[in-house]
Amino acid sequence: QVQLVESGGGLVQAGGSLRLSCAVSGRTRYAMGWFCQAPGKEREFVATITWSSGNTYYADSVKGRFTISRDNVQNTVYLQMNSLKPEDTAVYYCAAHPYSGHIYSDPAKYNYWGQGTQVTVSS
Repeated sequence: QVQLVESGGGLVQAGGSLRLSCAVSGRTRYAMGWFCQAPGKEREFVATITWSSGNTYYADSVKGRFTISRDNVQNTVYLQMNSLKPEDTAVYYCAAHPYSGHIYSDPAKYNYWGQGTQVTVSS
């Protein structure tokens, strides 16, 4: 079992930055991902990172603005979000899947999800 708890969301002006955190407990040797869901839209992939090598992959919409990282000692995954845009407004979820060396952008591949944290970017 894996438990995920996100934090760090909030209200920020366009062009600003936020750092989301996801605390991982239970079994921790999982690859991790961040997803977002805006009202009326499907959940979308944002970024993912493998467990051991730290390989990363990003959605085109966030490349160059967002950075995913992990601290395997603190069992925490981060999403640094810079140059935020109003269209980034959504609930952000962290998720985990057990294929620790694989890169997946499909949310169906992820077994565990956090409760989500709201990010609102004002124009």
